[in-house]
Amino acid sequence: MWIYEKKLQYPVRVSKCDPRMAKFLLEQYGGADGELAAALRYLNQRYTIPPKVVGLLTDIGTEEFAHLEMIATMVYKLTKDATPDQMREAGLGDHYVNHDKALFYSNAAGVPWTATYIQAKGDPIADLYEDIAAEEKARATYQWLIDMTDDVDLQDGLKFLREREVIHSQRFREAVEILKEEQGRKKFF
Repeated sequence: MWIYEKKLQYPVRVSKCDPRMAKFLLEQYGGADGELAAALRYLNQRYTIPPKVVGLLTDIGTEEFAHLEMIATMVYKLTKDATPDQMREAGLGDHYVNHDKALFYSNAAGVPWTATYIQAKGDPIADLYEDIAAEEKARATYQWLIDMTDDVDLQDGLKFLREREVIHSQRFREAVEILKEEQGRKKFF
């Protein structure tokens, strides 16, 4: 089903060790509107979505896993040279004690990821509006992350991710219109 190229969707560069920024990025790793929740939401919803748009959820859901990999790489690069004191000063002391520098699905506040983040109503229009909202919330979070760093290399990767959220939102909006048009057609038997 997938072809995996051993490279990131977009290059991830950081110019310095910055565990504080890594802590913030965890929001997009294991937060309610992060990449893991999005990937699982879309790949789950695709089972109850009409065939006309099922491929869209598959495509975007798998791309979200590529974004998750980019966020993980950013967090790793921002913390790999950090000392335990730097981790503690950045608010990652609890994380360090439990996981060292390993990634763990949690949000920026340290709350572990939960399946309650995944929404699926079974109504295609409702689910797609949920997806649009999720993409817009992720876009906003990426903008706020960009605002939180002066690392232009890191900003570059975050800007790429922000723009992909915009594209995903647009694609979900198009899918809503396709399904609304389908609902409005008279069916003759």
